[in-house]
Amino acid sequence: MAGQRGARHPSRARTAGCAVLVIALLASLAGCAGGAPPQSRHPDVQRMLAARARAVAQHDEAAFLASVDPRPSGYRDRQRRMFGNLAGLPLTGWRYDLVATDAFPLPPGDGERLAAKVKLSYRLKGYDAEPVTSVQYLTLTRRGGGWRISSDTDATAAGHTGTRQLWDQGPVRVVRGRHSLVLGGAADPGRLRDLAKRADAAVPAVSSAWKGAWAGQVVVEAPDSVAQMAQLLGSGDASGYTGIAAVTTGEAGAAAKAPADRVIVNPDAYEELNDLGRAVVLTHEITHVATRTDTTGSTPLWLSEGFADWVAYRGKDRRAGIAAPELSRAVATGRPPQQLPTDADFGFTGGADRLATAYEGGWLACRMIADKWGEAKLRAFYRAAGHSAATPGGNGPAARPVARTAAPPSARDGTDDHRQPAGRSTRIDETMRAQLGIGITEFTRRWRAYVKGELS
Repeated sequence: MAGQRGARHPSRARTAGCAVLVIALLASLAGCAGGAPPQSRHPDVQRMLAARARAVAQHDEAAFLASVDPRPSGYRDRQRRMFGNLAGLPLTGWRYDLVATDAFPLPPGDGERLAAKVKLSYRLKGYDAEPVTSVQYLTLTRRGGGWRISSDTDATAAGHTGTRQLWDQGPVRVVRGRHSLVLGGAADPGRLRDLAKRADAAVPAVSSAWKGAWAGQVVVEAPDSVAQMAQLLGSGDASGYTGIAAVTTGEAGAAAKAPADRVIVNPDAYEELNDLGRAVVLTHEITHVATRTDTTGSTPLWLSEGFADWVAYRGKDRRAGIAAPELSRAVATGRPPQQLPTDADFGFTGGADRLATAYEGGWLACRMIADKWGEAKLRAFYRAAGHSAATPGGNGPAARPVARTAAPPSARDGTDDHRQPAGRSTRIDETMRAQLGIGITEFTRRWRAYVKGELS
């Protein structure tokens, strides 16, 4: 992406410029198969969790700490601070649900204990139509006839980090914009105000380009470090997010009752961008929020990422050669692309150049549709592609996981497999013929010519 400051770290800078979408697939959490659900087998644990949730709703610190084991004083102190960090947040619908009681190996300890997997659900009043959900791994210990929480880190050794929300990480600042709510740490209040200002400008731009029904507002989370960003995404591996300017969490292709979206900003990579770069990154991510319900497993990444970049650059006087430097170099050296980017091209194991080329190729494909068929047809094609019916033996529309716990975020599984999901190529070809009047082969031929023409 043009607008990146500095040239000492070109691959990292280019990756940041891509503003990679991360649609974190929120796994459905069910009870143990073949037996009574944990809540039924351990009603006393669920009652303790319900009392803890009521304490949050009623701002009752003493009742909240009653759910915490008094013996590990360090953990109890952290829980007290965490409860204080919730003050000032417009929280509603706070709820805990017991999912499992043998979720990880327990370290040596005394007393009766359970290794609990717990789902936290909550909403931000005025912003979330449906709850945000996240997973916690808690050690429960029976004390004085009742269950108490004694640790939230014992599962780490088994690779279960859970999600650490901003209030788990430290004090939370809140900045309200006209179309945005920005939550962040205490390090730089000015950064949060600037994010709200830019998000407020991006939301109308997205609405103008998408012209579809969506909330028209966005929640932005701005942690103070890349490590904290990884924790928000349920990962203990911060290296997987180095250089990614922002990500979007949510559930692709879900119905109206899908968990709420969040745009999460990487403080390091985002700060390296200049004014235009920051505007493009936020507009790109907010486009993913707006288009979520029309984006499914049937939507190829060249279309979803290309459309988000098309919206981000729409109305900006930016020459294609400047906005697509990697493809420009490929064309200049006689190595123009021969096929549209595959989902695997958006993975991180292929290197920053391949990733940048994929984003640029997707953007130019969407730009070509808008130029030659019109913006309305681009929007119609996007919607039709996401809701295309499965062909016999193929895969139907489904939410597409793009981020994974403790692994670098990737458009697919991080392999170099260039195959598209079974049946999807046929559906895209059929959808393209219905919407644009040509099939994928002819579209690809015209796209190759368009790329050469725009970048030569």
